[in-house]
Amino acid sequence: MLQARQHGGGHAPTRLFRNCAAETRDPDHRCAAGQLAAGLPVLVVALVALVDVAVGGGLIWLPLLAVGPALAASTNVPRGVLCVGLLTVATGAALGSEHGVPAGELAAVLAALLAVTAASGLASALRGRRERVLAAVRSVAETAQHALLQPVPGTVGPFQVAVRYSAAAAEARIGGDLYALVPTPYGVRLIVGDVRGKGLPAVRTAALVLGVFREAAYDEPDLLDVVARIERSLARDLGPDDFVTAVVAGHPESGHLEIVNCGHAAPLVISGSGEVAAVEPTHPAPPLGLRALSGQTPRLQRLPFTVGDQLLLYTDGVTEARDHARDFYPLAEGVARHVCDEPARTLTALHDELLAHVGGRLHDDAALLLLRKRTVDEPESVPSWCEAAL
Repeated sequence: MLQARQHGGGHAPTRLFRNCAAETRDPDHRCAAGQLAAGLPVLVVALVALVDVAVGGGLIWLPLLAVGPALAASTNVPRGVLCVGLLTVATGAALGSEHGVPAGELAAVLAALLAVTAASGLASALRGRRERVLAAVRSVAETAQHALLQPVPGTVGPFQVAVRYSAAAAEARIGGDLYALVPTPYGVRLIVGDVRGKGLPAVRTAALVLGVFREAAYDEPDLLDVVARIERSLARDLGPDDFVTAVVAGHPESGHLEIVNCGHAAPLVISGSGEVAAVEPTHPAPPLGLRALSGQTPRLQRLPFTVGDQLLLYTDGVTEARDHARDFYPLAEGVARHVCDEPARTLTALHDELLAHVGGRLHDDAALLLLRKRTVDEPESVPSWCEAAL
């Protein structure tokens, strides 16, 4: 669950919680690191030559020159490997002649260096091909994510919106967590959910849920009917052990929210004064896809939601993130510390704290969606209590 960017203002979704320990955001630093890695084989050859000159020993040190082209295979293109190999052979020939190594023995060493250079060049070419294939696969995955998790604008109707999403797999761009927010004739409606399992089957189920939700949200006046349509679709397509936990919410009229919780983590409501409270379901319902087994049906909860109030929906990848002491991340406390009148800044602060809590890498997919009710003529300036929180 491990790239941190805001989904909003028309930006395409990306992996939100990046593996900060594995990469850096500074392009100049990345360029310098790449140049150092490319020059390392030459430094190794130079070091072996210096040791041979200082200590002597004839053939003792010359085989170590093969480290140069072998190392170059992991950091250079084939042309670079060839250059390092030729430098290695020339260095070996010079050192062998200086120490009076017999021609037969020196020829054998140089032949071995040429063989290592050829093998390293081939390995470099194969590595480059794999990297190009991986880049293409990543591009396809990113395109699939753009279609699955469509961009969420920073403002929808009377709401400010911010989203953060992270796929836990180091090379993943998509996972089993899902979210969507759509304006409809019946008000703004949104969903945040978590598919059981991982990998492509989870992505397929997430795509099914989001597709049905986006269609039903426009068609059904009643939020419970939206949930029922998702349930019917999943009942036809899911296996007996598969399910989706989700919270579906709507804003049908000014001053109220409707929430349907299907086995998901309780949303958090933040009042205009900064107080945080969990919205526990009054009648717990099973996850989507399990209604036929339990016989229970979801219930609609209505709660007041006025100007300045905020709603945070999230997946268990956030609340089940553990630190080195195996303690869970205290989301409600983190929200209370960082909440302000700009949802994007609130989620940025939560993201930073969450990564610090887990030591830089999440181990499960994680999604956060924060909704804030604002007035139409509300000023863009950030109040002092928000600045203090950040």
